[in-house]
Amino acid sequence: MQDTDAALRELYRVTRPGGRVVICEFSHPTWAPFRVVYEEYLMRALPPVARAVSSNPDAYVYLAESIQSWPDQPALAGRLQQAGWSEVAWRNLSGGIVALHRGTRPR
Repeated sequence: MQDTDAALRELYRVTRPGGRVVICEFSHPTWAPFRVVYEEYLMRALPPVARAVSSNPDAYVYLAESIQSWPDQPALAGRLQQAGWSEVAWRNLSGGIVALHRGTRPR
């Protein structure tokens, strides 16, 4: 998504009242020591490995950069609420590497 806030508003617009949104996204590990290791892996190990084994290594560099620039779990939840969603919550998977966010469009 180029403009996250606009995309969340558009999802809200096209969802019927009482409908739900679920967003599965790469996110930010919640345990600080693991977060440091994960971020080092993303920026230092992933690009060289991708160059060695992928036909499109730039896509992996972009992936690493986009994961780092993506809002963390509380920030994305706040953006969902600002877009109008209610009952906003998230569930961390794999220590926060992946998060499932959800929200409901009020009736």
